Amino acid sequence: MSNDSDTNDMTYEPTRGLTPRLRFAEFHGDWEYQKLNDIAFIITEKAGSSKYTLMSITTGVGLVSQMEKFGREIAGEQYKNYFVIREHDFAYNKSATKEYPEGFIAMYSGEEAAAVPNSIFTCFRVRAGKVIPQYLSYLFLGNLHGRWLRNFITVGARAHGSLNVDNADLLSLQVPMPQGGRSLEEQQRIADCLASLDELIAAQSQKHDALKAHKSGLLQQLFPAEGETTPRLRFAEFRDAGEWEVKPLGEVATFYNGRAYKQEELLEQGKYKVLRVGNFFTNNSWYYSDLELDETKYCEKGDLLYAWSASFGPRIWHGEKVIYHYHIWKVVMKDNISRDFLSTVLSYQTEKIKSQSANGLGLLHITKGTIEGWKCSFPSLPEQQRIAAFLTSLDDLIAAQTQKLDALKVHKKGMLQQLFPSIDEEQG
Repeated sequence: MSNDSDTNDMTYEPTRGLTPRLRFAEFHGDWEYQKLNDIAFIITEKAGSSKYTLMSITTGVGLVSQMEKFGREIAGEQYKNYFVIREHDFAYNKSATKEYPEGFIAMYSGEEAAAVPNSIFTCFRVRAGKVIPQYLSYLFLGNLHGRWLRNFITVGARAHGSLNVDNADLLSLQVPMPQGGRSLEEQQRIADCLASLDELIAAQSQKHDALKAHKSGLLQQLFPAEGETTPRLRFAEFRDAGEWEVKPLGEVATFYNGRAYKQEELLEQGKYKVLRVGNFFTNNSWYYSDLELDETKYCEKGDLLYAWSASFGPRIWHGEKVIYHYHIWKVVMKDNISRDFLSTVLSYQTEKIKSQSANGLGLLHITKGTIEGWKCSFPSLPEQQRIAAFLTSLDDLIAAQTQKLDALKVHKKGMLQQLFPSIDEEQG
């Protein structure tokens, strides 16, 4: 079933009663609320001495095995009390996250029975013939439960690190459903439509990831390996151009520090804006300053910047003229050095450092002396420009795939909002 054909079969309903705005043409009539308790029941089966795959939840993704998430199983002596779940059962993780502050509910899709920790999970199973599990799953993905449970959860109410949610409050959740004899059929149509969008998003995500992996592989071949002076992969016109020259970065560029600001300066509205590390990769959330500084403290469109704390890495600034924070360096190239090539060198070097760090997240504080001492390989300026142009074209392809992926996600979000009633308005 394609998403296009689904959309063509839909009609927009006038807003009346508990009905969604977007609906398949063959379905009519009002919707109704049913309590979760009427369509599902709490699971109390324990793992005991039986062996099950241990699961955990990744918010926004769903249930994944503990081996996949943590690299090991972490049940310990509590395993015997784990709840057993089966295909199309639901597991409610009562841990608050930024996206789901009232916790996340995921449907289990595995064919083999599994087990989840009883300490932070409440599990339930739908009653046969009452509701389509996939339909219910999309409602939870849209945080139906969160909008309901926030009425019962007191601020800071926690038990052993999880939200203190009573099962009775969860089971009192009001679930919007079509009325009449075709209710299950309409639920299935909605679930199938959203599943087809998920398939498109997954396929687009694979294309995006494949391009990124392709670029990563090319970078390893377009630059000389450790201890070598020529790359394994080289453009035809430069195959006889000789060895690359190894130089410390301090010889090919000058690194200018930004400036530290007092809180009262950041809160002043004045002539100039301040680029901080926190908004390094966006053009949003500016602070202002009316300080007059020398030109090395400003960055303008086209400047190469490098952040050494938090947002770790290089970028080319495309925004307006701003003052930049001291956690950022402005990188000014010397003769015979391409800006775009140096940006790639900095990115490549950064990724190597991240992979070598103890936690894989990169070093949060790098001194100016350290970065100036990094030894990197450089070919002639024409070869630098050729490599940079090629990688820029590849980045453009990746950016286009990213835009397509983001557009699909936005489309799905809009469909979720229109295929279900405006629950906040109805319950508000």
